[in-house]
Amino acid sequence: MRILMVNKFLHPNGGSETYIFQLGEELQKRGHEVQYFGMEHEGRIVGNRMNCYTSDMDFHTGKLQKLCYPFKIIYSMEAKRGMGRVLQDMAPDVVHLNNINFQLTPSVIYAVRAYEKKTGRKVRVVYTAHDYQWVCPNHMMRIPSTGKICFACRGGYFGACTKNRCIHNSRVKSLLGTMEAKFYMWRRTYGMVDVIICPSEFMKRQLDSNPLLEEKTVMMCNFVERAADVIQKDGKLESAQQGDYVLYFGRFSEEKGIGTLLAACEALPDIPFIFAGTGPLAEQVSKVKNVENKGFVTGKELHRLIAGARFSVYPSEWYENCPFSVMESQMYGTPVLVSDLGGAPELVQAGRTGELFRGGDAQELTAHIRELWEQPELCRVYRENCRSINFDTIEEYCDKIEKNVYKTGE
Repeated sequence: MRILMVNKFLHPNGGSETYIFQLGEELQKRGHEVQYFGMEHEGRIVGNRMNCYTSDMDFHTGKLQKLCYPFKIIYSMEAKRGMGRVLQDMAPDVVHLNNINFQLTPSVIYAVRAYEKKTGRKVRVVYTAHDYQWVCPNHMMRIPSTGKICFACRGGYFGACTKNRCIHNSRVKSLLGTMEAKFYMWRRTYGMVDVIICPSEFMKRQLDSNPLLEEKTVMMCNFVERAADVIQKDGKLESAQQGDYVLYFGRFSEEKGIGTLLAACEALPDIPFIFAGTGPLAEQVSKVKNVENKGFVTGKELHRLIAGARFSVYPSEWYENCPFSVMESQMYGTPVLVSDLGGAPELVQAGRTGELFRGGDAQELTAHIRELWEQPELCRVYRENCRSINFDTIEEYCDKIEKNVYKTGE
């Protein structure tokens, strides 16, 4: 089977890139041909036989010509033409879409259907929803200027995006986001996909609020490597003595709840915290006396940090989808304290492998951290319970993809 993986970034950038690289690698191991289409970038690590990509577009640094901005983020002729060339050369059986809005645009969906019409070949179009873009123009269901979570656009009333300046806190960019959402709702574009993979039940409910999508969604939790498999690859993990610190690992940003977590850290000066990651709030993280900022950590060092923590904290203040960090923590036998927003709580067996707290509530978070820290025996029980968790491995996830989504047997 020939599979074209489509994502705006083809270099390591975040969770969606981790997903497409690992899934593509496993599919290739199984004998499938996998190629990739997206933006050109100096860090690109995957590609296609035609060496055909769209030009790199960065909305944060001003590199994009302002005159072209409105047209390129709503409908990209460059992406459609490039996608058409790759389709013609590869003749894929499946096109697997991931993050496409703004940089690539849904014009790539039209490229697939145009290719079908031209060649008479049926192509199965699959989309993995890594965020809420298809029901919320800023993709987070959160108003950045206030930090409030928001459902205003979910029913197709996208004007709230402009009113609240939800994209980069810019009225103009938010208006363009509103126009993009309305345009594709009017064109019924997203109804042209065959299957939508939702990595959480919460995500599925949000997309199901759109009648065009509700018959196409399936819930498939993300995959994660089992700790034993990682240890086998990396050798024995010589972690710190378990229980001597509380860990946060991930991005240091407002929507991740870092401000709330730092407030809790300052209220608990006798408890040592380790933060591993990077982001716009890195300076604030480094200023807190009982926080050790390890910076960006990966591989063996990150594995040791996770395995050595008494418990980890995931305080996100937006509707997370299916965060790898929450799964990884439990896979290493480390209990996790998670905010009750979005799909993250679905990953935790509250009272068995971790606990939940009200997202954004610094007092409640502080109380939970204190309670868990002062009950090492409870953490030990949670740690033992983590051993019974069975998240899908990449092999198990790929089995489901082949059988239930790509329909390889048909």
